[in-house]
Amino acid sequence: MRKVVYPRTGGVDSIEIIECPEPVPGPNQVRVGVHRAGINFADLMMRQGLYGSNPDPPFTPGYEASGEILEIGSEVSSLSCGDRVLAMTGFGGYSEQVVLDSNRVIKLPDSVTYDQAAAIPVTYGTAFHMLVHLGRIAEGDTVLVHHAAGGVGTAVAQICKSYGASLVIGTASKPKKEFVESMGVKFVDSGSEDFVSVCKELTDGKGVHHALDPVGGNNLMKSYKALRRGGKLYFFGASNAVKGDKRSVISALRMWRNTPSFDPLKMMSSNKAVFGVHMGLLDDESIFKGHLSTLSEMLLNRQIDPIIDSVWRFEDVAKAQMHMHERRNRGKILLDFSPSSRA
Repeated sequence: MRKVVYPRTGGVDSIEIIECPEPVPGPNQVRVGVHRAGINFADLMMRQGLYGSNPDPPFTPGYEASGEILEIGSEVSSLSCGDRVLAMTGFGGYSEQVVLDSNRVIKLPDSVTYDQAAAIPVTYGTAFHMLVHLGRIAEGDTVLVHHAAGGVGTAVAQICKSYGASLVIGTASKPKKEFVESMGVKFVDSGSEDFVSVCKELTDGKGVHHALDPVGGNNLMKSYKALRRGGKLYFFGASNAVKGDKRSVISALRMWRNTPSFDPLKMMSSNKAVFGVHMGLLDDESIFKGHLSTLSEMLLNRQIDPIIDSVWRFEDVAKAQMHMHERRNRGKILLDFSPSSRA
């Protein structure tokens, strides 16, 4: 069996694919043959040593995977060999096979593809947690989201539409304008336009109800200023710290130095809220499972449908990650570990 490993911090040239024995499940575990694994921006930050919550190298990244159960532990009764499942791996998803506790897999309906399943947990789970669980988004609300063409951005667009948001404003680079607008999102050029002014202009000077910021640094305070009184800001990433595929200490330090401190008294007087969101460190797994249950219903009801940018064979994982580094993706990037595709 083969798996992707980060042996040390570095650029995409540091990634290795190694051979290792097939994992053996314990009594309450299952062994899953992976067909698809999702790539997330956090994976890139982990490789550069900028994430802070991953294991020490060497380790295998990958929060989410979909595939088929190959073996079950002696005490597992709710699952069977051959079941198609979504695996919430935490780490280790970039692998031909994974072993995990049976309560971390969810059986897939026949109508759900492996692509759809692997694209939902992190991107849609994060968007749902922010907008629905924390934000209590309501019909008529207005929303600002950065990196609107990425995995979370596309999930936000669909969830907002499902919950009746009246306006979604999305920042992205100019080449992604047509794609962003195709989702019903008001496009703002991240390179040349002032998104704060656009948010105010489109909301009669009030600002938006929700702002979702994975950028960090000085962008975070601008997102806060784009809120109306009573608005909510969600901070869930730090893409400003990443410039290229190799770690830039200068970029990381600049991002942290420019990260604002929020004055509680000013927040109180404006009734604004700031949420820090890190789904990988969410202690209560029942909350996340509830999100996935609702999202599964929404998928079956065609209220959401993950936009897949591209699917890469896992041997091309370095190229796939560079595709994300270069901000070329429109939607979710997946890795293909399926047996049918193997040479």
